[in-house]
Amino acid sequence: MIQTDYLIIGSGVAGLTFAIKIAEKYPDKKITIVTKSSEDESNTKYAQGGIAVVQNKVEDDFKKHIEDTLICGAGLCDVEVVKMVIIKGPKRLQELIDWGAKFDINDDGNLDLGREGGHSKNRVVHHKDQTGFEIERAILIQTHKKQNIEIFDFYFALELITENNHCFGAYVLNEKTNEIIIFKSDYTLLATGGIGQIYGHTTNPAVATGDGIAMAKRANADIKDMEFIQFHPTALYHKNLTSTFLISEAVRGFGAYLRTKNGTRFMLNYDVRGDLASRDIVSQSIEIELKKSGDECVYLDCTHLNLVAFINHFPMIYNNCKAIGIDIEKDWIPVIPAQHYLCGGISVDKNGQTSIENLFACGECSRTGLHGANRLASNSLLEALVYSDRIYKFISKLIPKKDKTNKTFPEWKVVNSEIISHDFISNIKLELQILMQKKVGIVRNDIDLLNAKSQLDNWKKECNEMQNTHKINKDFYELINMIDVSILIVEQSLARKENRGGFVKI
Repeated sequence: MIQTDYLIIGSGVAGLTFAIKIAEKYPDKKITIVTKSSEDESNTKYAQGGIAVVQNKVEDDFKKHIEDTLICGAGLCDVEVVKMVIIKGPKRLQELIDWGAKFDINDDGNLDLGREGGHSKNRVVHHKDQTGFEIERAILIQTHKKQNIEIFDFYFALELITENNHCFGAYVLNEKTNEIIIFKSDYTLLATGGIGQIYGHTTNPAVATGDGIAMAKRANADIKDMEFIQFHPTALYHKNLTSTFLISEAVRGFGAYLRTKNGTRFMLNYDVRGDLASRDIVSQSIEIELKKSGDECVYLDCTHLNLVAFINHFPMIYNNCKAIGIDIEKDWIPVIPAQHYLCGGISVDKNGQTSIENLFACGECSRTGLHGANRLASNSLLEALVYSDRIYKFISKLIPKKDKTNKTFPEWKVVNSEIISHDFISNIKLELQILMQKKVGIVRNDIDLLNAKSQLDNWKKECNEMQNTHKINKDFYELINMIDVSILIVEQSLARKENRGGFVKI
């Protein structure tokens, strides 16, 4: 058993910023981070666009950012949460800058502010097209400076340890030895990111299998708004690529046009904002166009843009396109919608507290009420920064109850049998991704959802039986989590009777 004061599951911006702050305030306390891959592998790392923060108060203000967020959320945002997150944003951005994160500067020496779909003003702070990578770099350096933070990489959290609606830590798998260890803690923070790998097309990295949400659900935490899946409208399409590369929305903010195969600019047929409509509208519009035409993709036209300026702003996008033979100076970029972000998740209050005592959640795995039915572009890093700070300030005032922390828990019951075959896991995983892509995608219907639910229930039963007779490993438990998260999405999609934001059911 490993005893710690604060257990953080996940190593993205949400978990690391909390760790830095609590470690600084309590240098005598022990902070433990477990992460199932390398310490820098998270959804944060792949965030291209940036952080939406009001900076230029001559042209922009909090009211405009709040209004844009509420419009995008289609009436389902928590208004007080929206106000809180946006107003606190500038201070949280300044902390990142103070920690060494570098953001692009314009010719006047001010932060270079980009614009993305759904924003009425330029307010997206960025580091070229690799903002998340830069933030992760800076906060990892700060994390390593704290002597009381210990990172366990390649350690995979399996289940939360709970009793009487109180969390005491987690059972964690050492991926290298397959040993299962109790990590006992006074407070536990889930910062496990998104769910993208349950879909066949996603911009998320391989680690995004919904682990925190699945664990929280099995511990009977409240989970809400799982039906609101945001599909990014412009993921690079290439039939020979197994992973999906994101073409940032900022490219359209920079002036690129969406076109059909025959060159028609179609977005003004669906929304007066045209190519800069919010993500839900653009994704649904592309879906309609593809169903009408039977084409495999639409195209992003950058040929009219200044090439030097484009390369300066989007070097990673330019190089990825070039690597597969797309010269953006003369070629259109083929794009399709891909799963990008989950607007729902583990329900939390304004202090990041879940419905389970001493269990907190932050980042994409949480449902704060900020996003409503559809996330406004670049509000996610902002949310993670504000909520990790809220959790830090709330927890730092709490005193652990000693009668709770002295409890003991049974070791994980290990089945001494063969490990579940890789083929069994990979086959079901592939079938699940195809199922979710086809039946629980951008546009859904109850017949498809009920068919998907039946298949998911069968897989869940099969996996439960396998778990009772075989040794488990990370890949198998990821599959269990993917099935549990998929069931949540389907059930909450069936329960929702009205179309809102990113949710469309016909």
